[in-house]
Amino acid sequence: METARTLAEGSYLGLYERDGWEFAERPNANGVVGILALTSENEVVLVEQFRRPVNTPVIEIPAGLVGDEEAHRGESLAETARRELLEEAGYEALSVELLLSAPTSAGMTPEITHLFLARDLHRVDAGGGVGGENIIVHHVPLGELRRWLREKEEAGALVDFKIHAALWLAGHFDNGLALRDHGLQ
Repeated sequence: METARTLAEGSYLGLYERDGWEFAERPNANGVVGILALTSENEVVLVEQFRRPVNTPVIEIPAGLVGDEEAHRGESLAETARRELLEEAGYEALSVELLLSAPTSAGMTPEITHLFLARDLHRVDAGGGVGGENIIVHHVPLGELRRWLREKEEAGALVDFKIHAALWLAGHFDNGLALRDHGLQ
């Protein structure tokens, strides 16, 4: 495989070319974690934040970059998931289970997204992010999730696909979730 040639590189994103194909990559991170966090009250913990590339608020599962800060380089994927859940949503999780690792957008980036299921949650602070992030935390009952997401879309927000992927994975594997009881399958 040919070594990638740098076309442009900023603080958070680079544009590269390999074998005639241009692609984007984060120069200071080596993946992404996303966390489907479920409370003991059958609520999904979601976050909302304005995303500059799409110029609108986006509803997401808590998520973050792997290895993007010197202080966190070398931590495991599960440790990154636990840290991001705490930073963004204010929860510690006793149980963090890897659901899937897959390309984020294989035609555009080599980035891999690792989806986790977090249970046995304990709220330790309000969340909201770090370093200038302005994250709103939402607790949505599973039985109301479809309606709630539809209302957010109608109000102009975008809904990240990782919510649906993580819910599907959590509901279709042997992990004790009864998503069907909440009209989600």
